[in-house]
Amino acid sequence: MSNAEILILGAIAGFTIYLGLPLGRVRNPSTGLRAFLNAVATGILLFLFWDVVSKGIEPVETALLDATNHGGSWLRFSGLGATFAVCLTLGLISLVHYDRWLARRTANRGAASEAPLATKRPGLVARLSPAQRLAFFIALGIGFHNLSEGLAIGQSAAKGEVSLALLLIVGFGLHNATEGFGIIAPMSAEGELPTWRFLATMGLIGGGPTFVGTLIGQSFRNDTLFLGFLALAAGSILYVVIELLAVARKLGHKELATWGIILGLIAGFATDMILTAAGA
Repeated sequence: MSNAEILILGAIAGFTIYLGLPLGRVRNPSTGLRAFLNAVATGILLFLFWDVVSKGIEPVETALLDATNHGGSWLRFSGLGATFAVCLTLGLISLVHYDRWLARRTANRGAASEAPLATKRPGLVARLSPAQRLAFFIALGIGFHNLSEGLAIGQSAAKGEVSLALLLIVGFGLHNATEGFGIIAPMSAEGELPTWRFLATMGLIGGGPTFVGTLIGQSFRNDTLFLGFLALAAGSILYVVIELLAVARKLGHKELATWGIILGLIAGFATDMILTAAGA
């Protein structure tokens, strides 16, 4: 199979995320449905958090075992551990501070709107509603995660393991199909109707990195870079889970939400089984 065919299939694996996005166009969903969709998205993202943390910490643990039992480098272990900790912190804390900065900037702009010189147009993210901004953060976190998936596809193809690459493409494609639900959850919870253009953009942010990762993975392999992207994804996904849990408390329907979280978790693990069968 040629590199171009691998890249095309990698793109398909990423853009299956669009299968779940049209659900965001459901008009006037009931409070129960909104709570359920929010909970399913939370369950899916909880699985993704576990998935990226377990994969991200694996190189660190391997470096530690090599250093203690096989004469490996303690410097390598320290470097990988520091990379994981810094990127995890950056992925979480940067979104917290960025969201607070946007809220403060919006408040200041509102207070200054009466002044004649207050004509500066806010940035693209600042113009989003709170629900749209959370959807953007979800897409961003999923994008980091999918970049690492693309790296795995590209690296398998580069090593000549085409059958493994194909299994990864199928598995990631099924897996990404569930992630579209996670992106539209905040808007469904608030009863907002996103435009098709907004959904298309979020799908590009969340699914496009699979193609980019496939392209990069075919060119070179770098464990530190791979680990860094996973840790960034883990931090940003953790931030989103915290926000979605706050939305769940506001919507109520505790029993329905609990079942939704369980369903999301099971969906995440079920689509991951193909990857396990492939030895990934």
